[in-house]
Amino acid sequence: MPRQVLEDTLTADSIAADTALAASGDASAFERLYQAHVARVHTLVRRMLNVDEADDVTQDVFIRAWQKLSTFRGEAAFGTWLHRLAVNLVLGRRKALALERGRQESDPDALDELSGPMDTPGMALDFEQAIGRLPDGAKQVFLLHDVAGYRHEEIATLLGIVVGTSKSQLHHARMALRKHLD
Repeated sequence: MPRQVLEDTLTADSIAADTALAASGDASAFERLYQAHVARVHTLVRRMLNVDEADDVTQDVFIRAWQKLSTFRGEAAFGTWLHRLAVNLVLGRRKALALERGRQESDPDALDELSGPMDTPGMALDFEQAIGRLPDGAKQVFLLHDVAGYRHEEIATLLGIVVGTSKSQLHHARMALRKHLD
């Protein structure tokens, strides 16, 4: 067995063991799960929300994971379950923030109003900034599909939209990103 495959198997086995221990109340096992997954969760949260909120929301994800660990059935890898938990928490947070602000972009032409690349010579628009400039719907679909690897059917279920809207939002997001990065 190649070394990498063996290491991946050992890691998967240790995560499965730690998941079972943590579900039975072992805080040390949960700490190991936290250490193994915190960087990936934080990166996802940072991309989907304001950078200033990433630390707090990441902690909220792990608090929720500890509270809901008994519901983990092992049908998917722990990392997949945790990732979905994080996405659901972020989407709930975004929806709450949009309602608080009283504005949730539903105008399909909002992408057309985005400005082009900065005119500062020698300065390219950073990819993270370009993503940040996308309207919420397009940003969510882009991050879920192209960054997190969800399928359009899963995105539609998560966001409460139809598959065609997910595909359309992804197309518009990609076009806007190309425009900004050119």
